[in-house]
Amino acid sequence: MDTAPAPMGSLQHRSRQQPKMGDTWSQLPWPGPPRPAMLLVSLILAAGVMPSDAGSSCPVLCTCHNQVVDCSSQRLFSVPPDLPMDTRNLSLAHNRIATVPPGYLTCYMELRVLDLRNNSLVELPAGLFLHAKRLAHLDLSYNNLSHVPADMFQAAHGLVHIDLSHNPGLRRVHPRAFQGLAQLRDLDLSYGGLAFLSLEALEGLPGLVTLQIGGNPWVCGCTMEPLLKWLRNRIQRCTADSQLAECRGPPEVEGAPLFSLTEESFKACHLTLTLDDYLFIAFVGFVVSIASVATNFLLGITANCCHRWSKANEEEEI
Repeated sequence: MDTAPAPMGSLQHRSRQQPKMGDTWSQLPWPGPPRPAMLLVSLILAAGVMPSDAGSSCPVLCTCHNQVVDCSSQRLFSVPPDLPMDTRNLSLAHNRIATVPPGYLTCYMELRVLDLRNNSLVELPAGLFLHAKRLAHLDLSYNNLSHVPADMFQAAHGLVHIDLSHNPGLRRVHPRAFQGLAQLRDLDLSYGGLAFLSLEALEGLPGLVTLQIGGNPWVCGCTMEPLLKWLRNRIQRCTADSQLAECRGPPEVEGAPLFSLTEESFKACHLTLTLDDYLFIAFVGFVVSIASVATNFLLGITANCCHRWSKANEEEEI
């Protein structure tokens, strides 16, 4: 028996029926054609303009994707504010950034990689990495840094790679610059202005595997002997650019490869005087002083005799 068709009012009532708990997608009523406003919202969300789940939007001139914020090559003169809170990889390379505000990294606890290469940085504020406990890779190459102060990387104990190369004005590394970086494996100090490097700056790095120090104007005097001795003992497990590291002074070793210097090269640094040496020097000094007095005495007598002889001749002529 055929059932009678439902009245039109019943169909309209069904189309407005609300979904119930447990309904599958096939059982839900068709919402109808998409509206322009909904399409606009979808496009905005897809473009990443709306705030992210991390609580901040992507900065202008930067791209953000999968916790990677790329602001490189944008001719920036300052660091972008308000990064996504979950940023893990931040690239600010190839810009014109001269300063980084104190506390800039405080809120970005997930930061693993920071790329600041090829900028105009002269120095970094104290405590910049105080909250960057998960930072592993730091690139500060191709800047204008002049020194690496004590505890510069304080609290960033997870650092594995630090690149400070191609800072031509870098002339001083504090003995405690890398203090506490037990996990550091790669350190690049090449092509700077370093003439001396304290052994204390490196001997506290038990995990160091790669060390680049070539291209610096090293002065291979007595003060460099402790560092070179330490490097020779670690050269098997610490890869270094030994062919590029050369001495710029003193003149007798200018141009010599840094790692070619041996203990014999620093033999003059260990010359010590014994008691016999001091006694001999004292004796020689005493003899020289007596000889000087005797010589002066004889010269005085000779001059007096000459004066008397000259005076006697004058009287005879008169």
